[in-house]
Amino acid sequence: MPLNKSETSPHTPQNPVTLKHPSWCKNAVMYQINTRQFTHEGTFTAVIAQLPRLKELGVDIIYLMPINPIGLKNRKGTLGSPYAVRDYLAINPEFGSLADFKALVEAIHEHGMYVIVDWVANHSAWDNVLVEQHPDWYSTDYQGEFHPTPWWDWDDIIDFDYTKVALREYMAQAMQYWVEEADIDGYRCDVAGMVPSDFWVTVRQSLEQIKPVLMLAEWETRDMHYAGFDMTYAWTWNEVMHAICMGKGKIEKLFKYYSWHEKSYPREAIKMTFVSNHDKNAWDGTEFEQFGDGLKAAIILSFVGDGMPLIYNGQEAGNAKRLAFFERDPIRWQAHELGDFYHKLIHLKKSTTALANGQWGATMRHIANTCPRDVLSFIRADENGGVLVVLNLSAHEREIQFTRPLQHSTYTDFFSQEVFCYEDKEILHLSPWDYRVWVF
Repeated sequence: MPLNKSETSPHTPQNPVTLKHPSWCKNAVMYQINTRQFTHEGTFTAVIAQLPRLKELGVDIIYLMPINPIGLKNRKGTLGSPYAVRDYLAINPEFGSLADFKALVEAIHEHGMYVIVDWVANHSAWDNVLVEQHPDWYSTDYQGEFHPTPWWDWDDIIDFDYTKVALREYMAQAMQYWVEEADIDGYRCDVAGMVPSDFWVTVRQSLEQIKPVLMLAEWETRDMHYAGFDMTYAWTWNEVMHAICMGKGKIEKLFKYYSWHEKSYPREAIKMTFVSNHDKNAWDGTEFEQFGDGLKAAIILSFVGDGMPLIYNGQEAGNAKRLAFFERDPIRWQAHELGDFYHKLIHLKKSTTALANGQWGATMRHIANTCPRDVLSFIRADENGGVLVVLNLSAHEREIQFTRPLQHSTYTDFFSQEVFCYEDKEILHLSPWDYRVWVF
């Protein structure tokens, strides 16, 4: 029976996303700073001197690894892991003072950039100030003892118990403190999926009462994007690209990733795409180890494919070492071709509206070619133009044709600025790991 005009069908589509992205993340590129290794001094004050360079590179959002004091009990290495927090309301003296941190945040804002801080809500150091004050806030094992996160080798931390309302209130107030006191612009939340999602929803709402914030979850599930987080990690993308570049994976898995993202995630979902971060660099290897000769193709896809790209400190300098995690190991800064490469790709992202993040950007459209097992080709376009991308994700020379006519006949090669006039059934010659990015 048809509905009356005044009635609403129960099948009317409902958007589960209730949060609103801050406007400044629309075209943003994120840059992660490991304060301990970023400068020779390893301090907040020393970071300030590098901000003009990052602004020139095109960075919009600075993501700082944890700023809090590190636990001494069961510490790993000499300096310990920044993810073993001893006091959520204090600054790690290794990096400077509260005044130094505020000065850094202010300087970032003066350069027209934003800053998010790493937050470790799932667990704390064994000697966190809360252990003695509120031992009941911690999870215990079958013997009634504090314990690390189950099944992981994180022996320097102990797990919280989020069934405790008082713990939730404390953690939310601590997060509000840094937004109010230091004027930070949001958080990157460590192992966010190990903390109940309803906690994050409540925290997001409380932070929005202070200012618009950006929330990045170190996790990869759809529900994170509904009310708590703007962004999640594209771990699967990274793993699939690594396997392909090592000759152990197939492009079909990349198709599955993009299909999964397009069909099951809301349009507002922003996935963070990356070829390196602190975990990857320290434990799995540098981007050169992870992607080999396919590195540039992978970097290109992280910028022109769906997602907000991340640059981990040192990548623009061609850093070829695994940075120590528990010791001082400053980056050796140098001019490098990857710096120019990143600068160009950031310019492309910002000057092409189709490459915007989340709901602002255009959907990737697969363009079929005659070598689908080795060559990825797609288009992202809106009313202002777009990009046609061809990536040879193999160690072999390939010749391809597009199996259907293209929408346009004239394109400009983004890197060489040469005009490409495409003719139907034209053969494209691609070297191993070759790439083409045409704009129109």
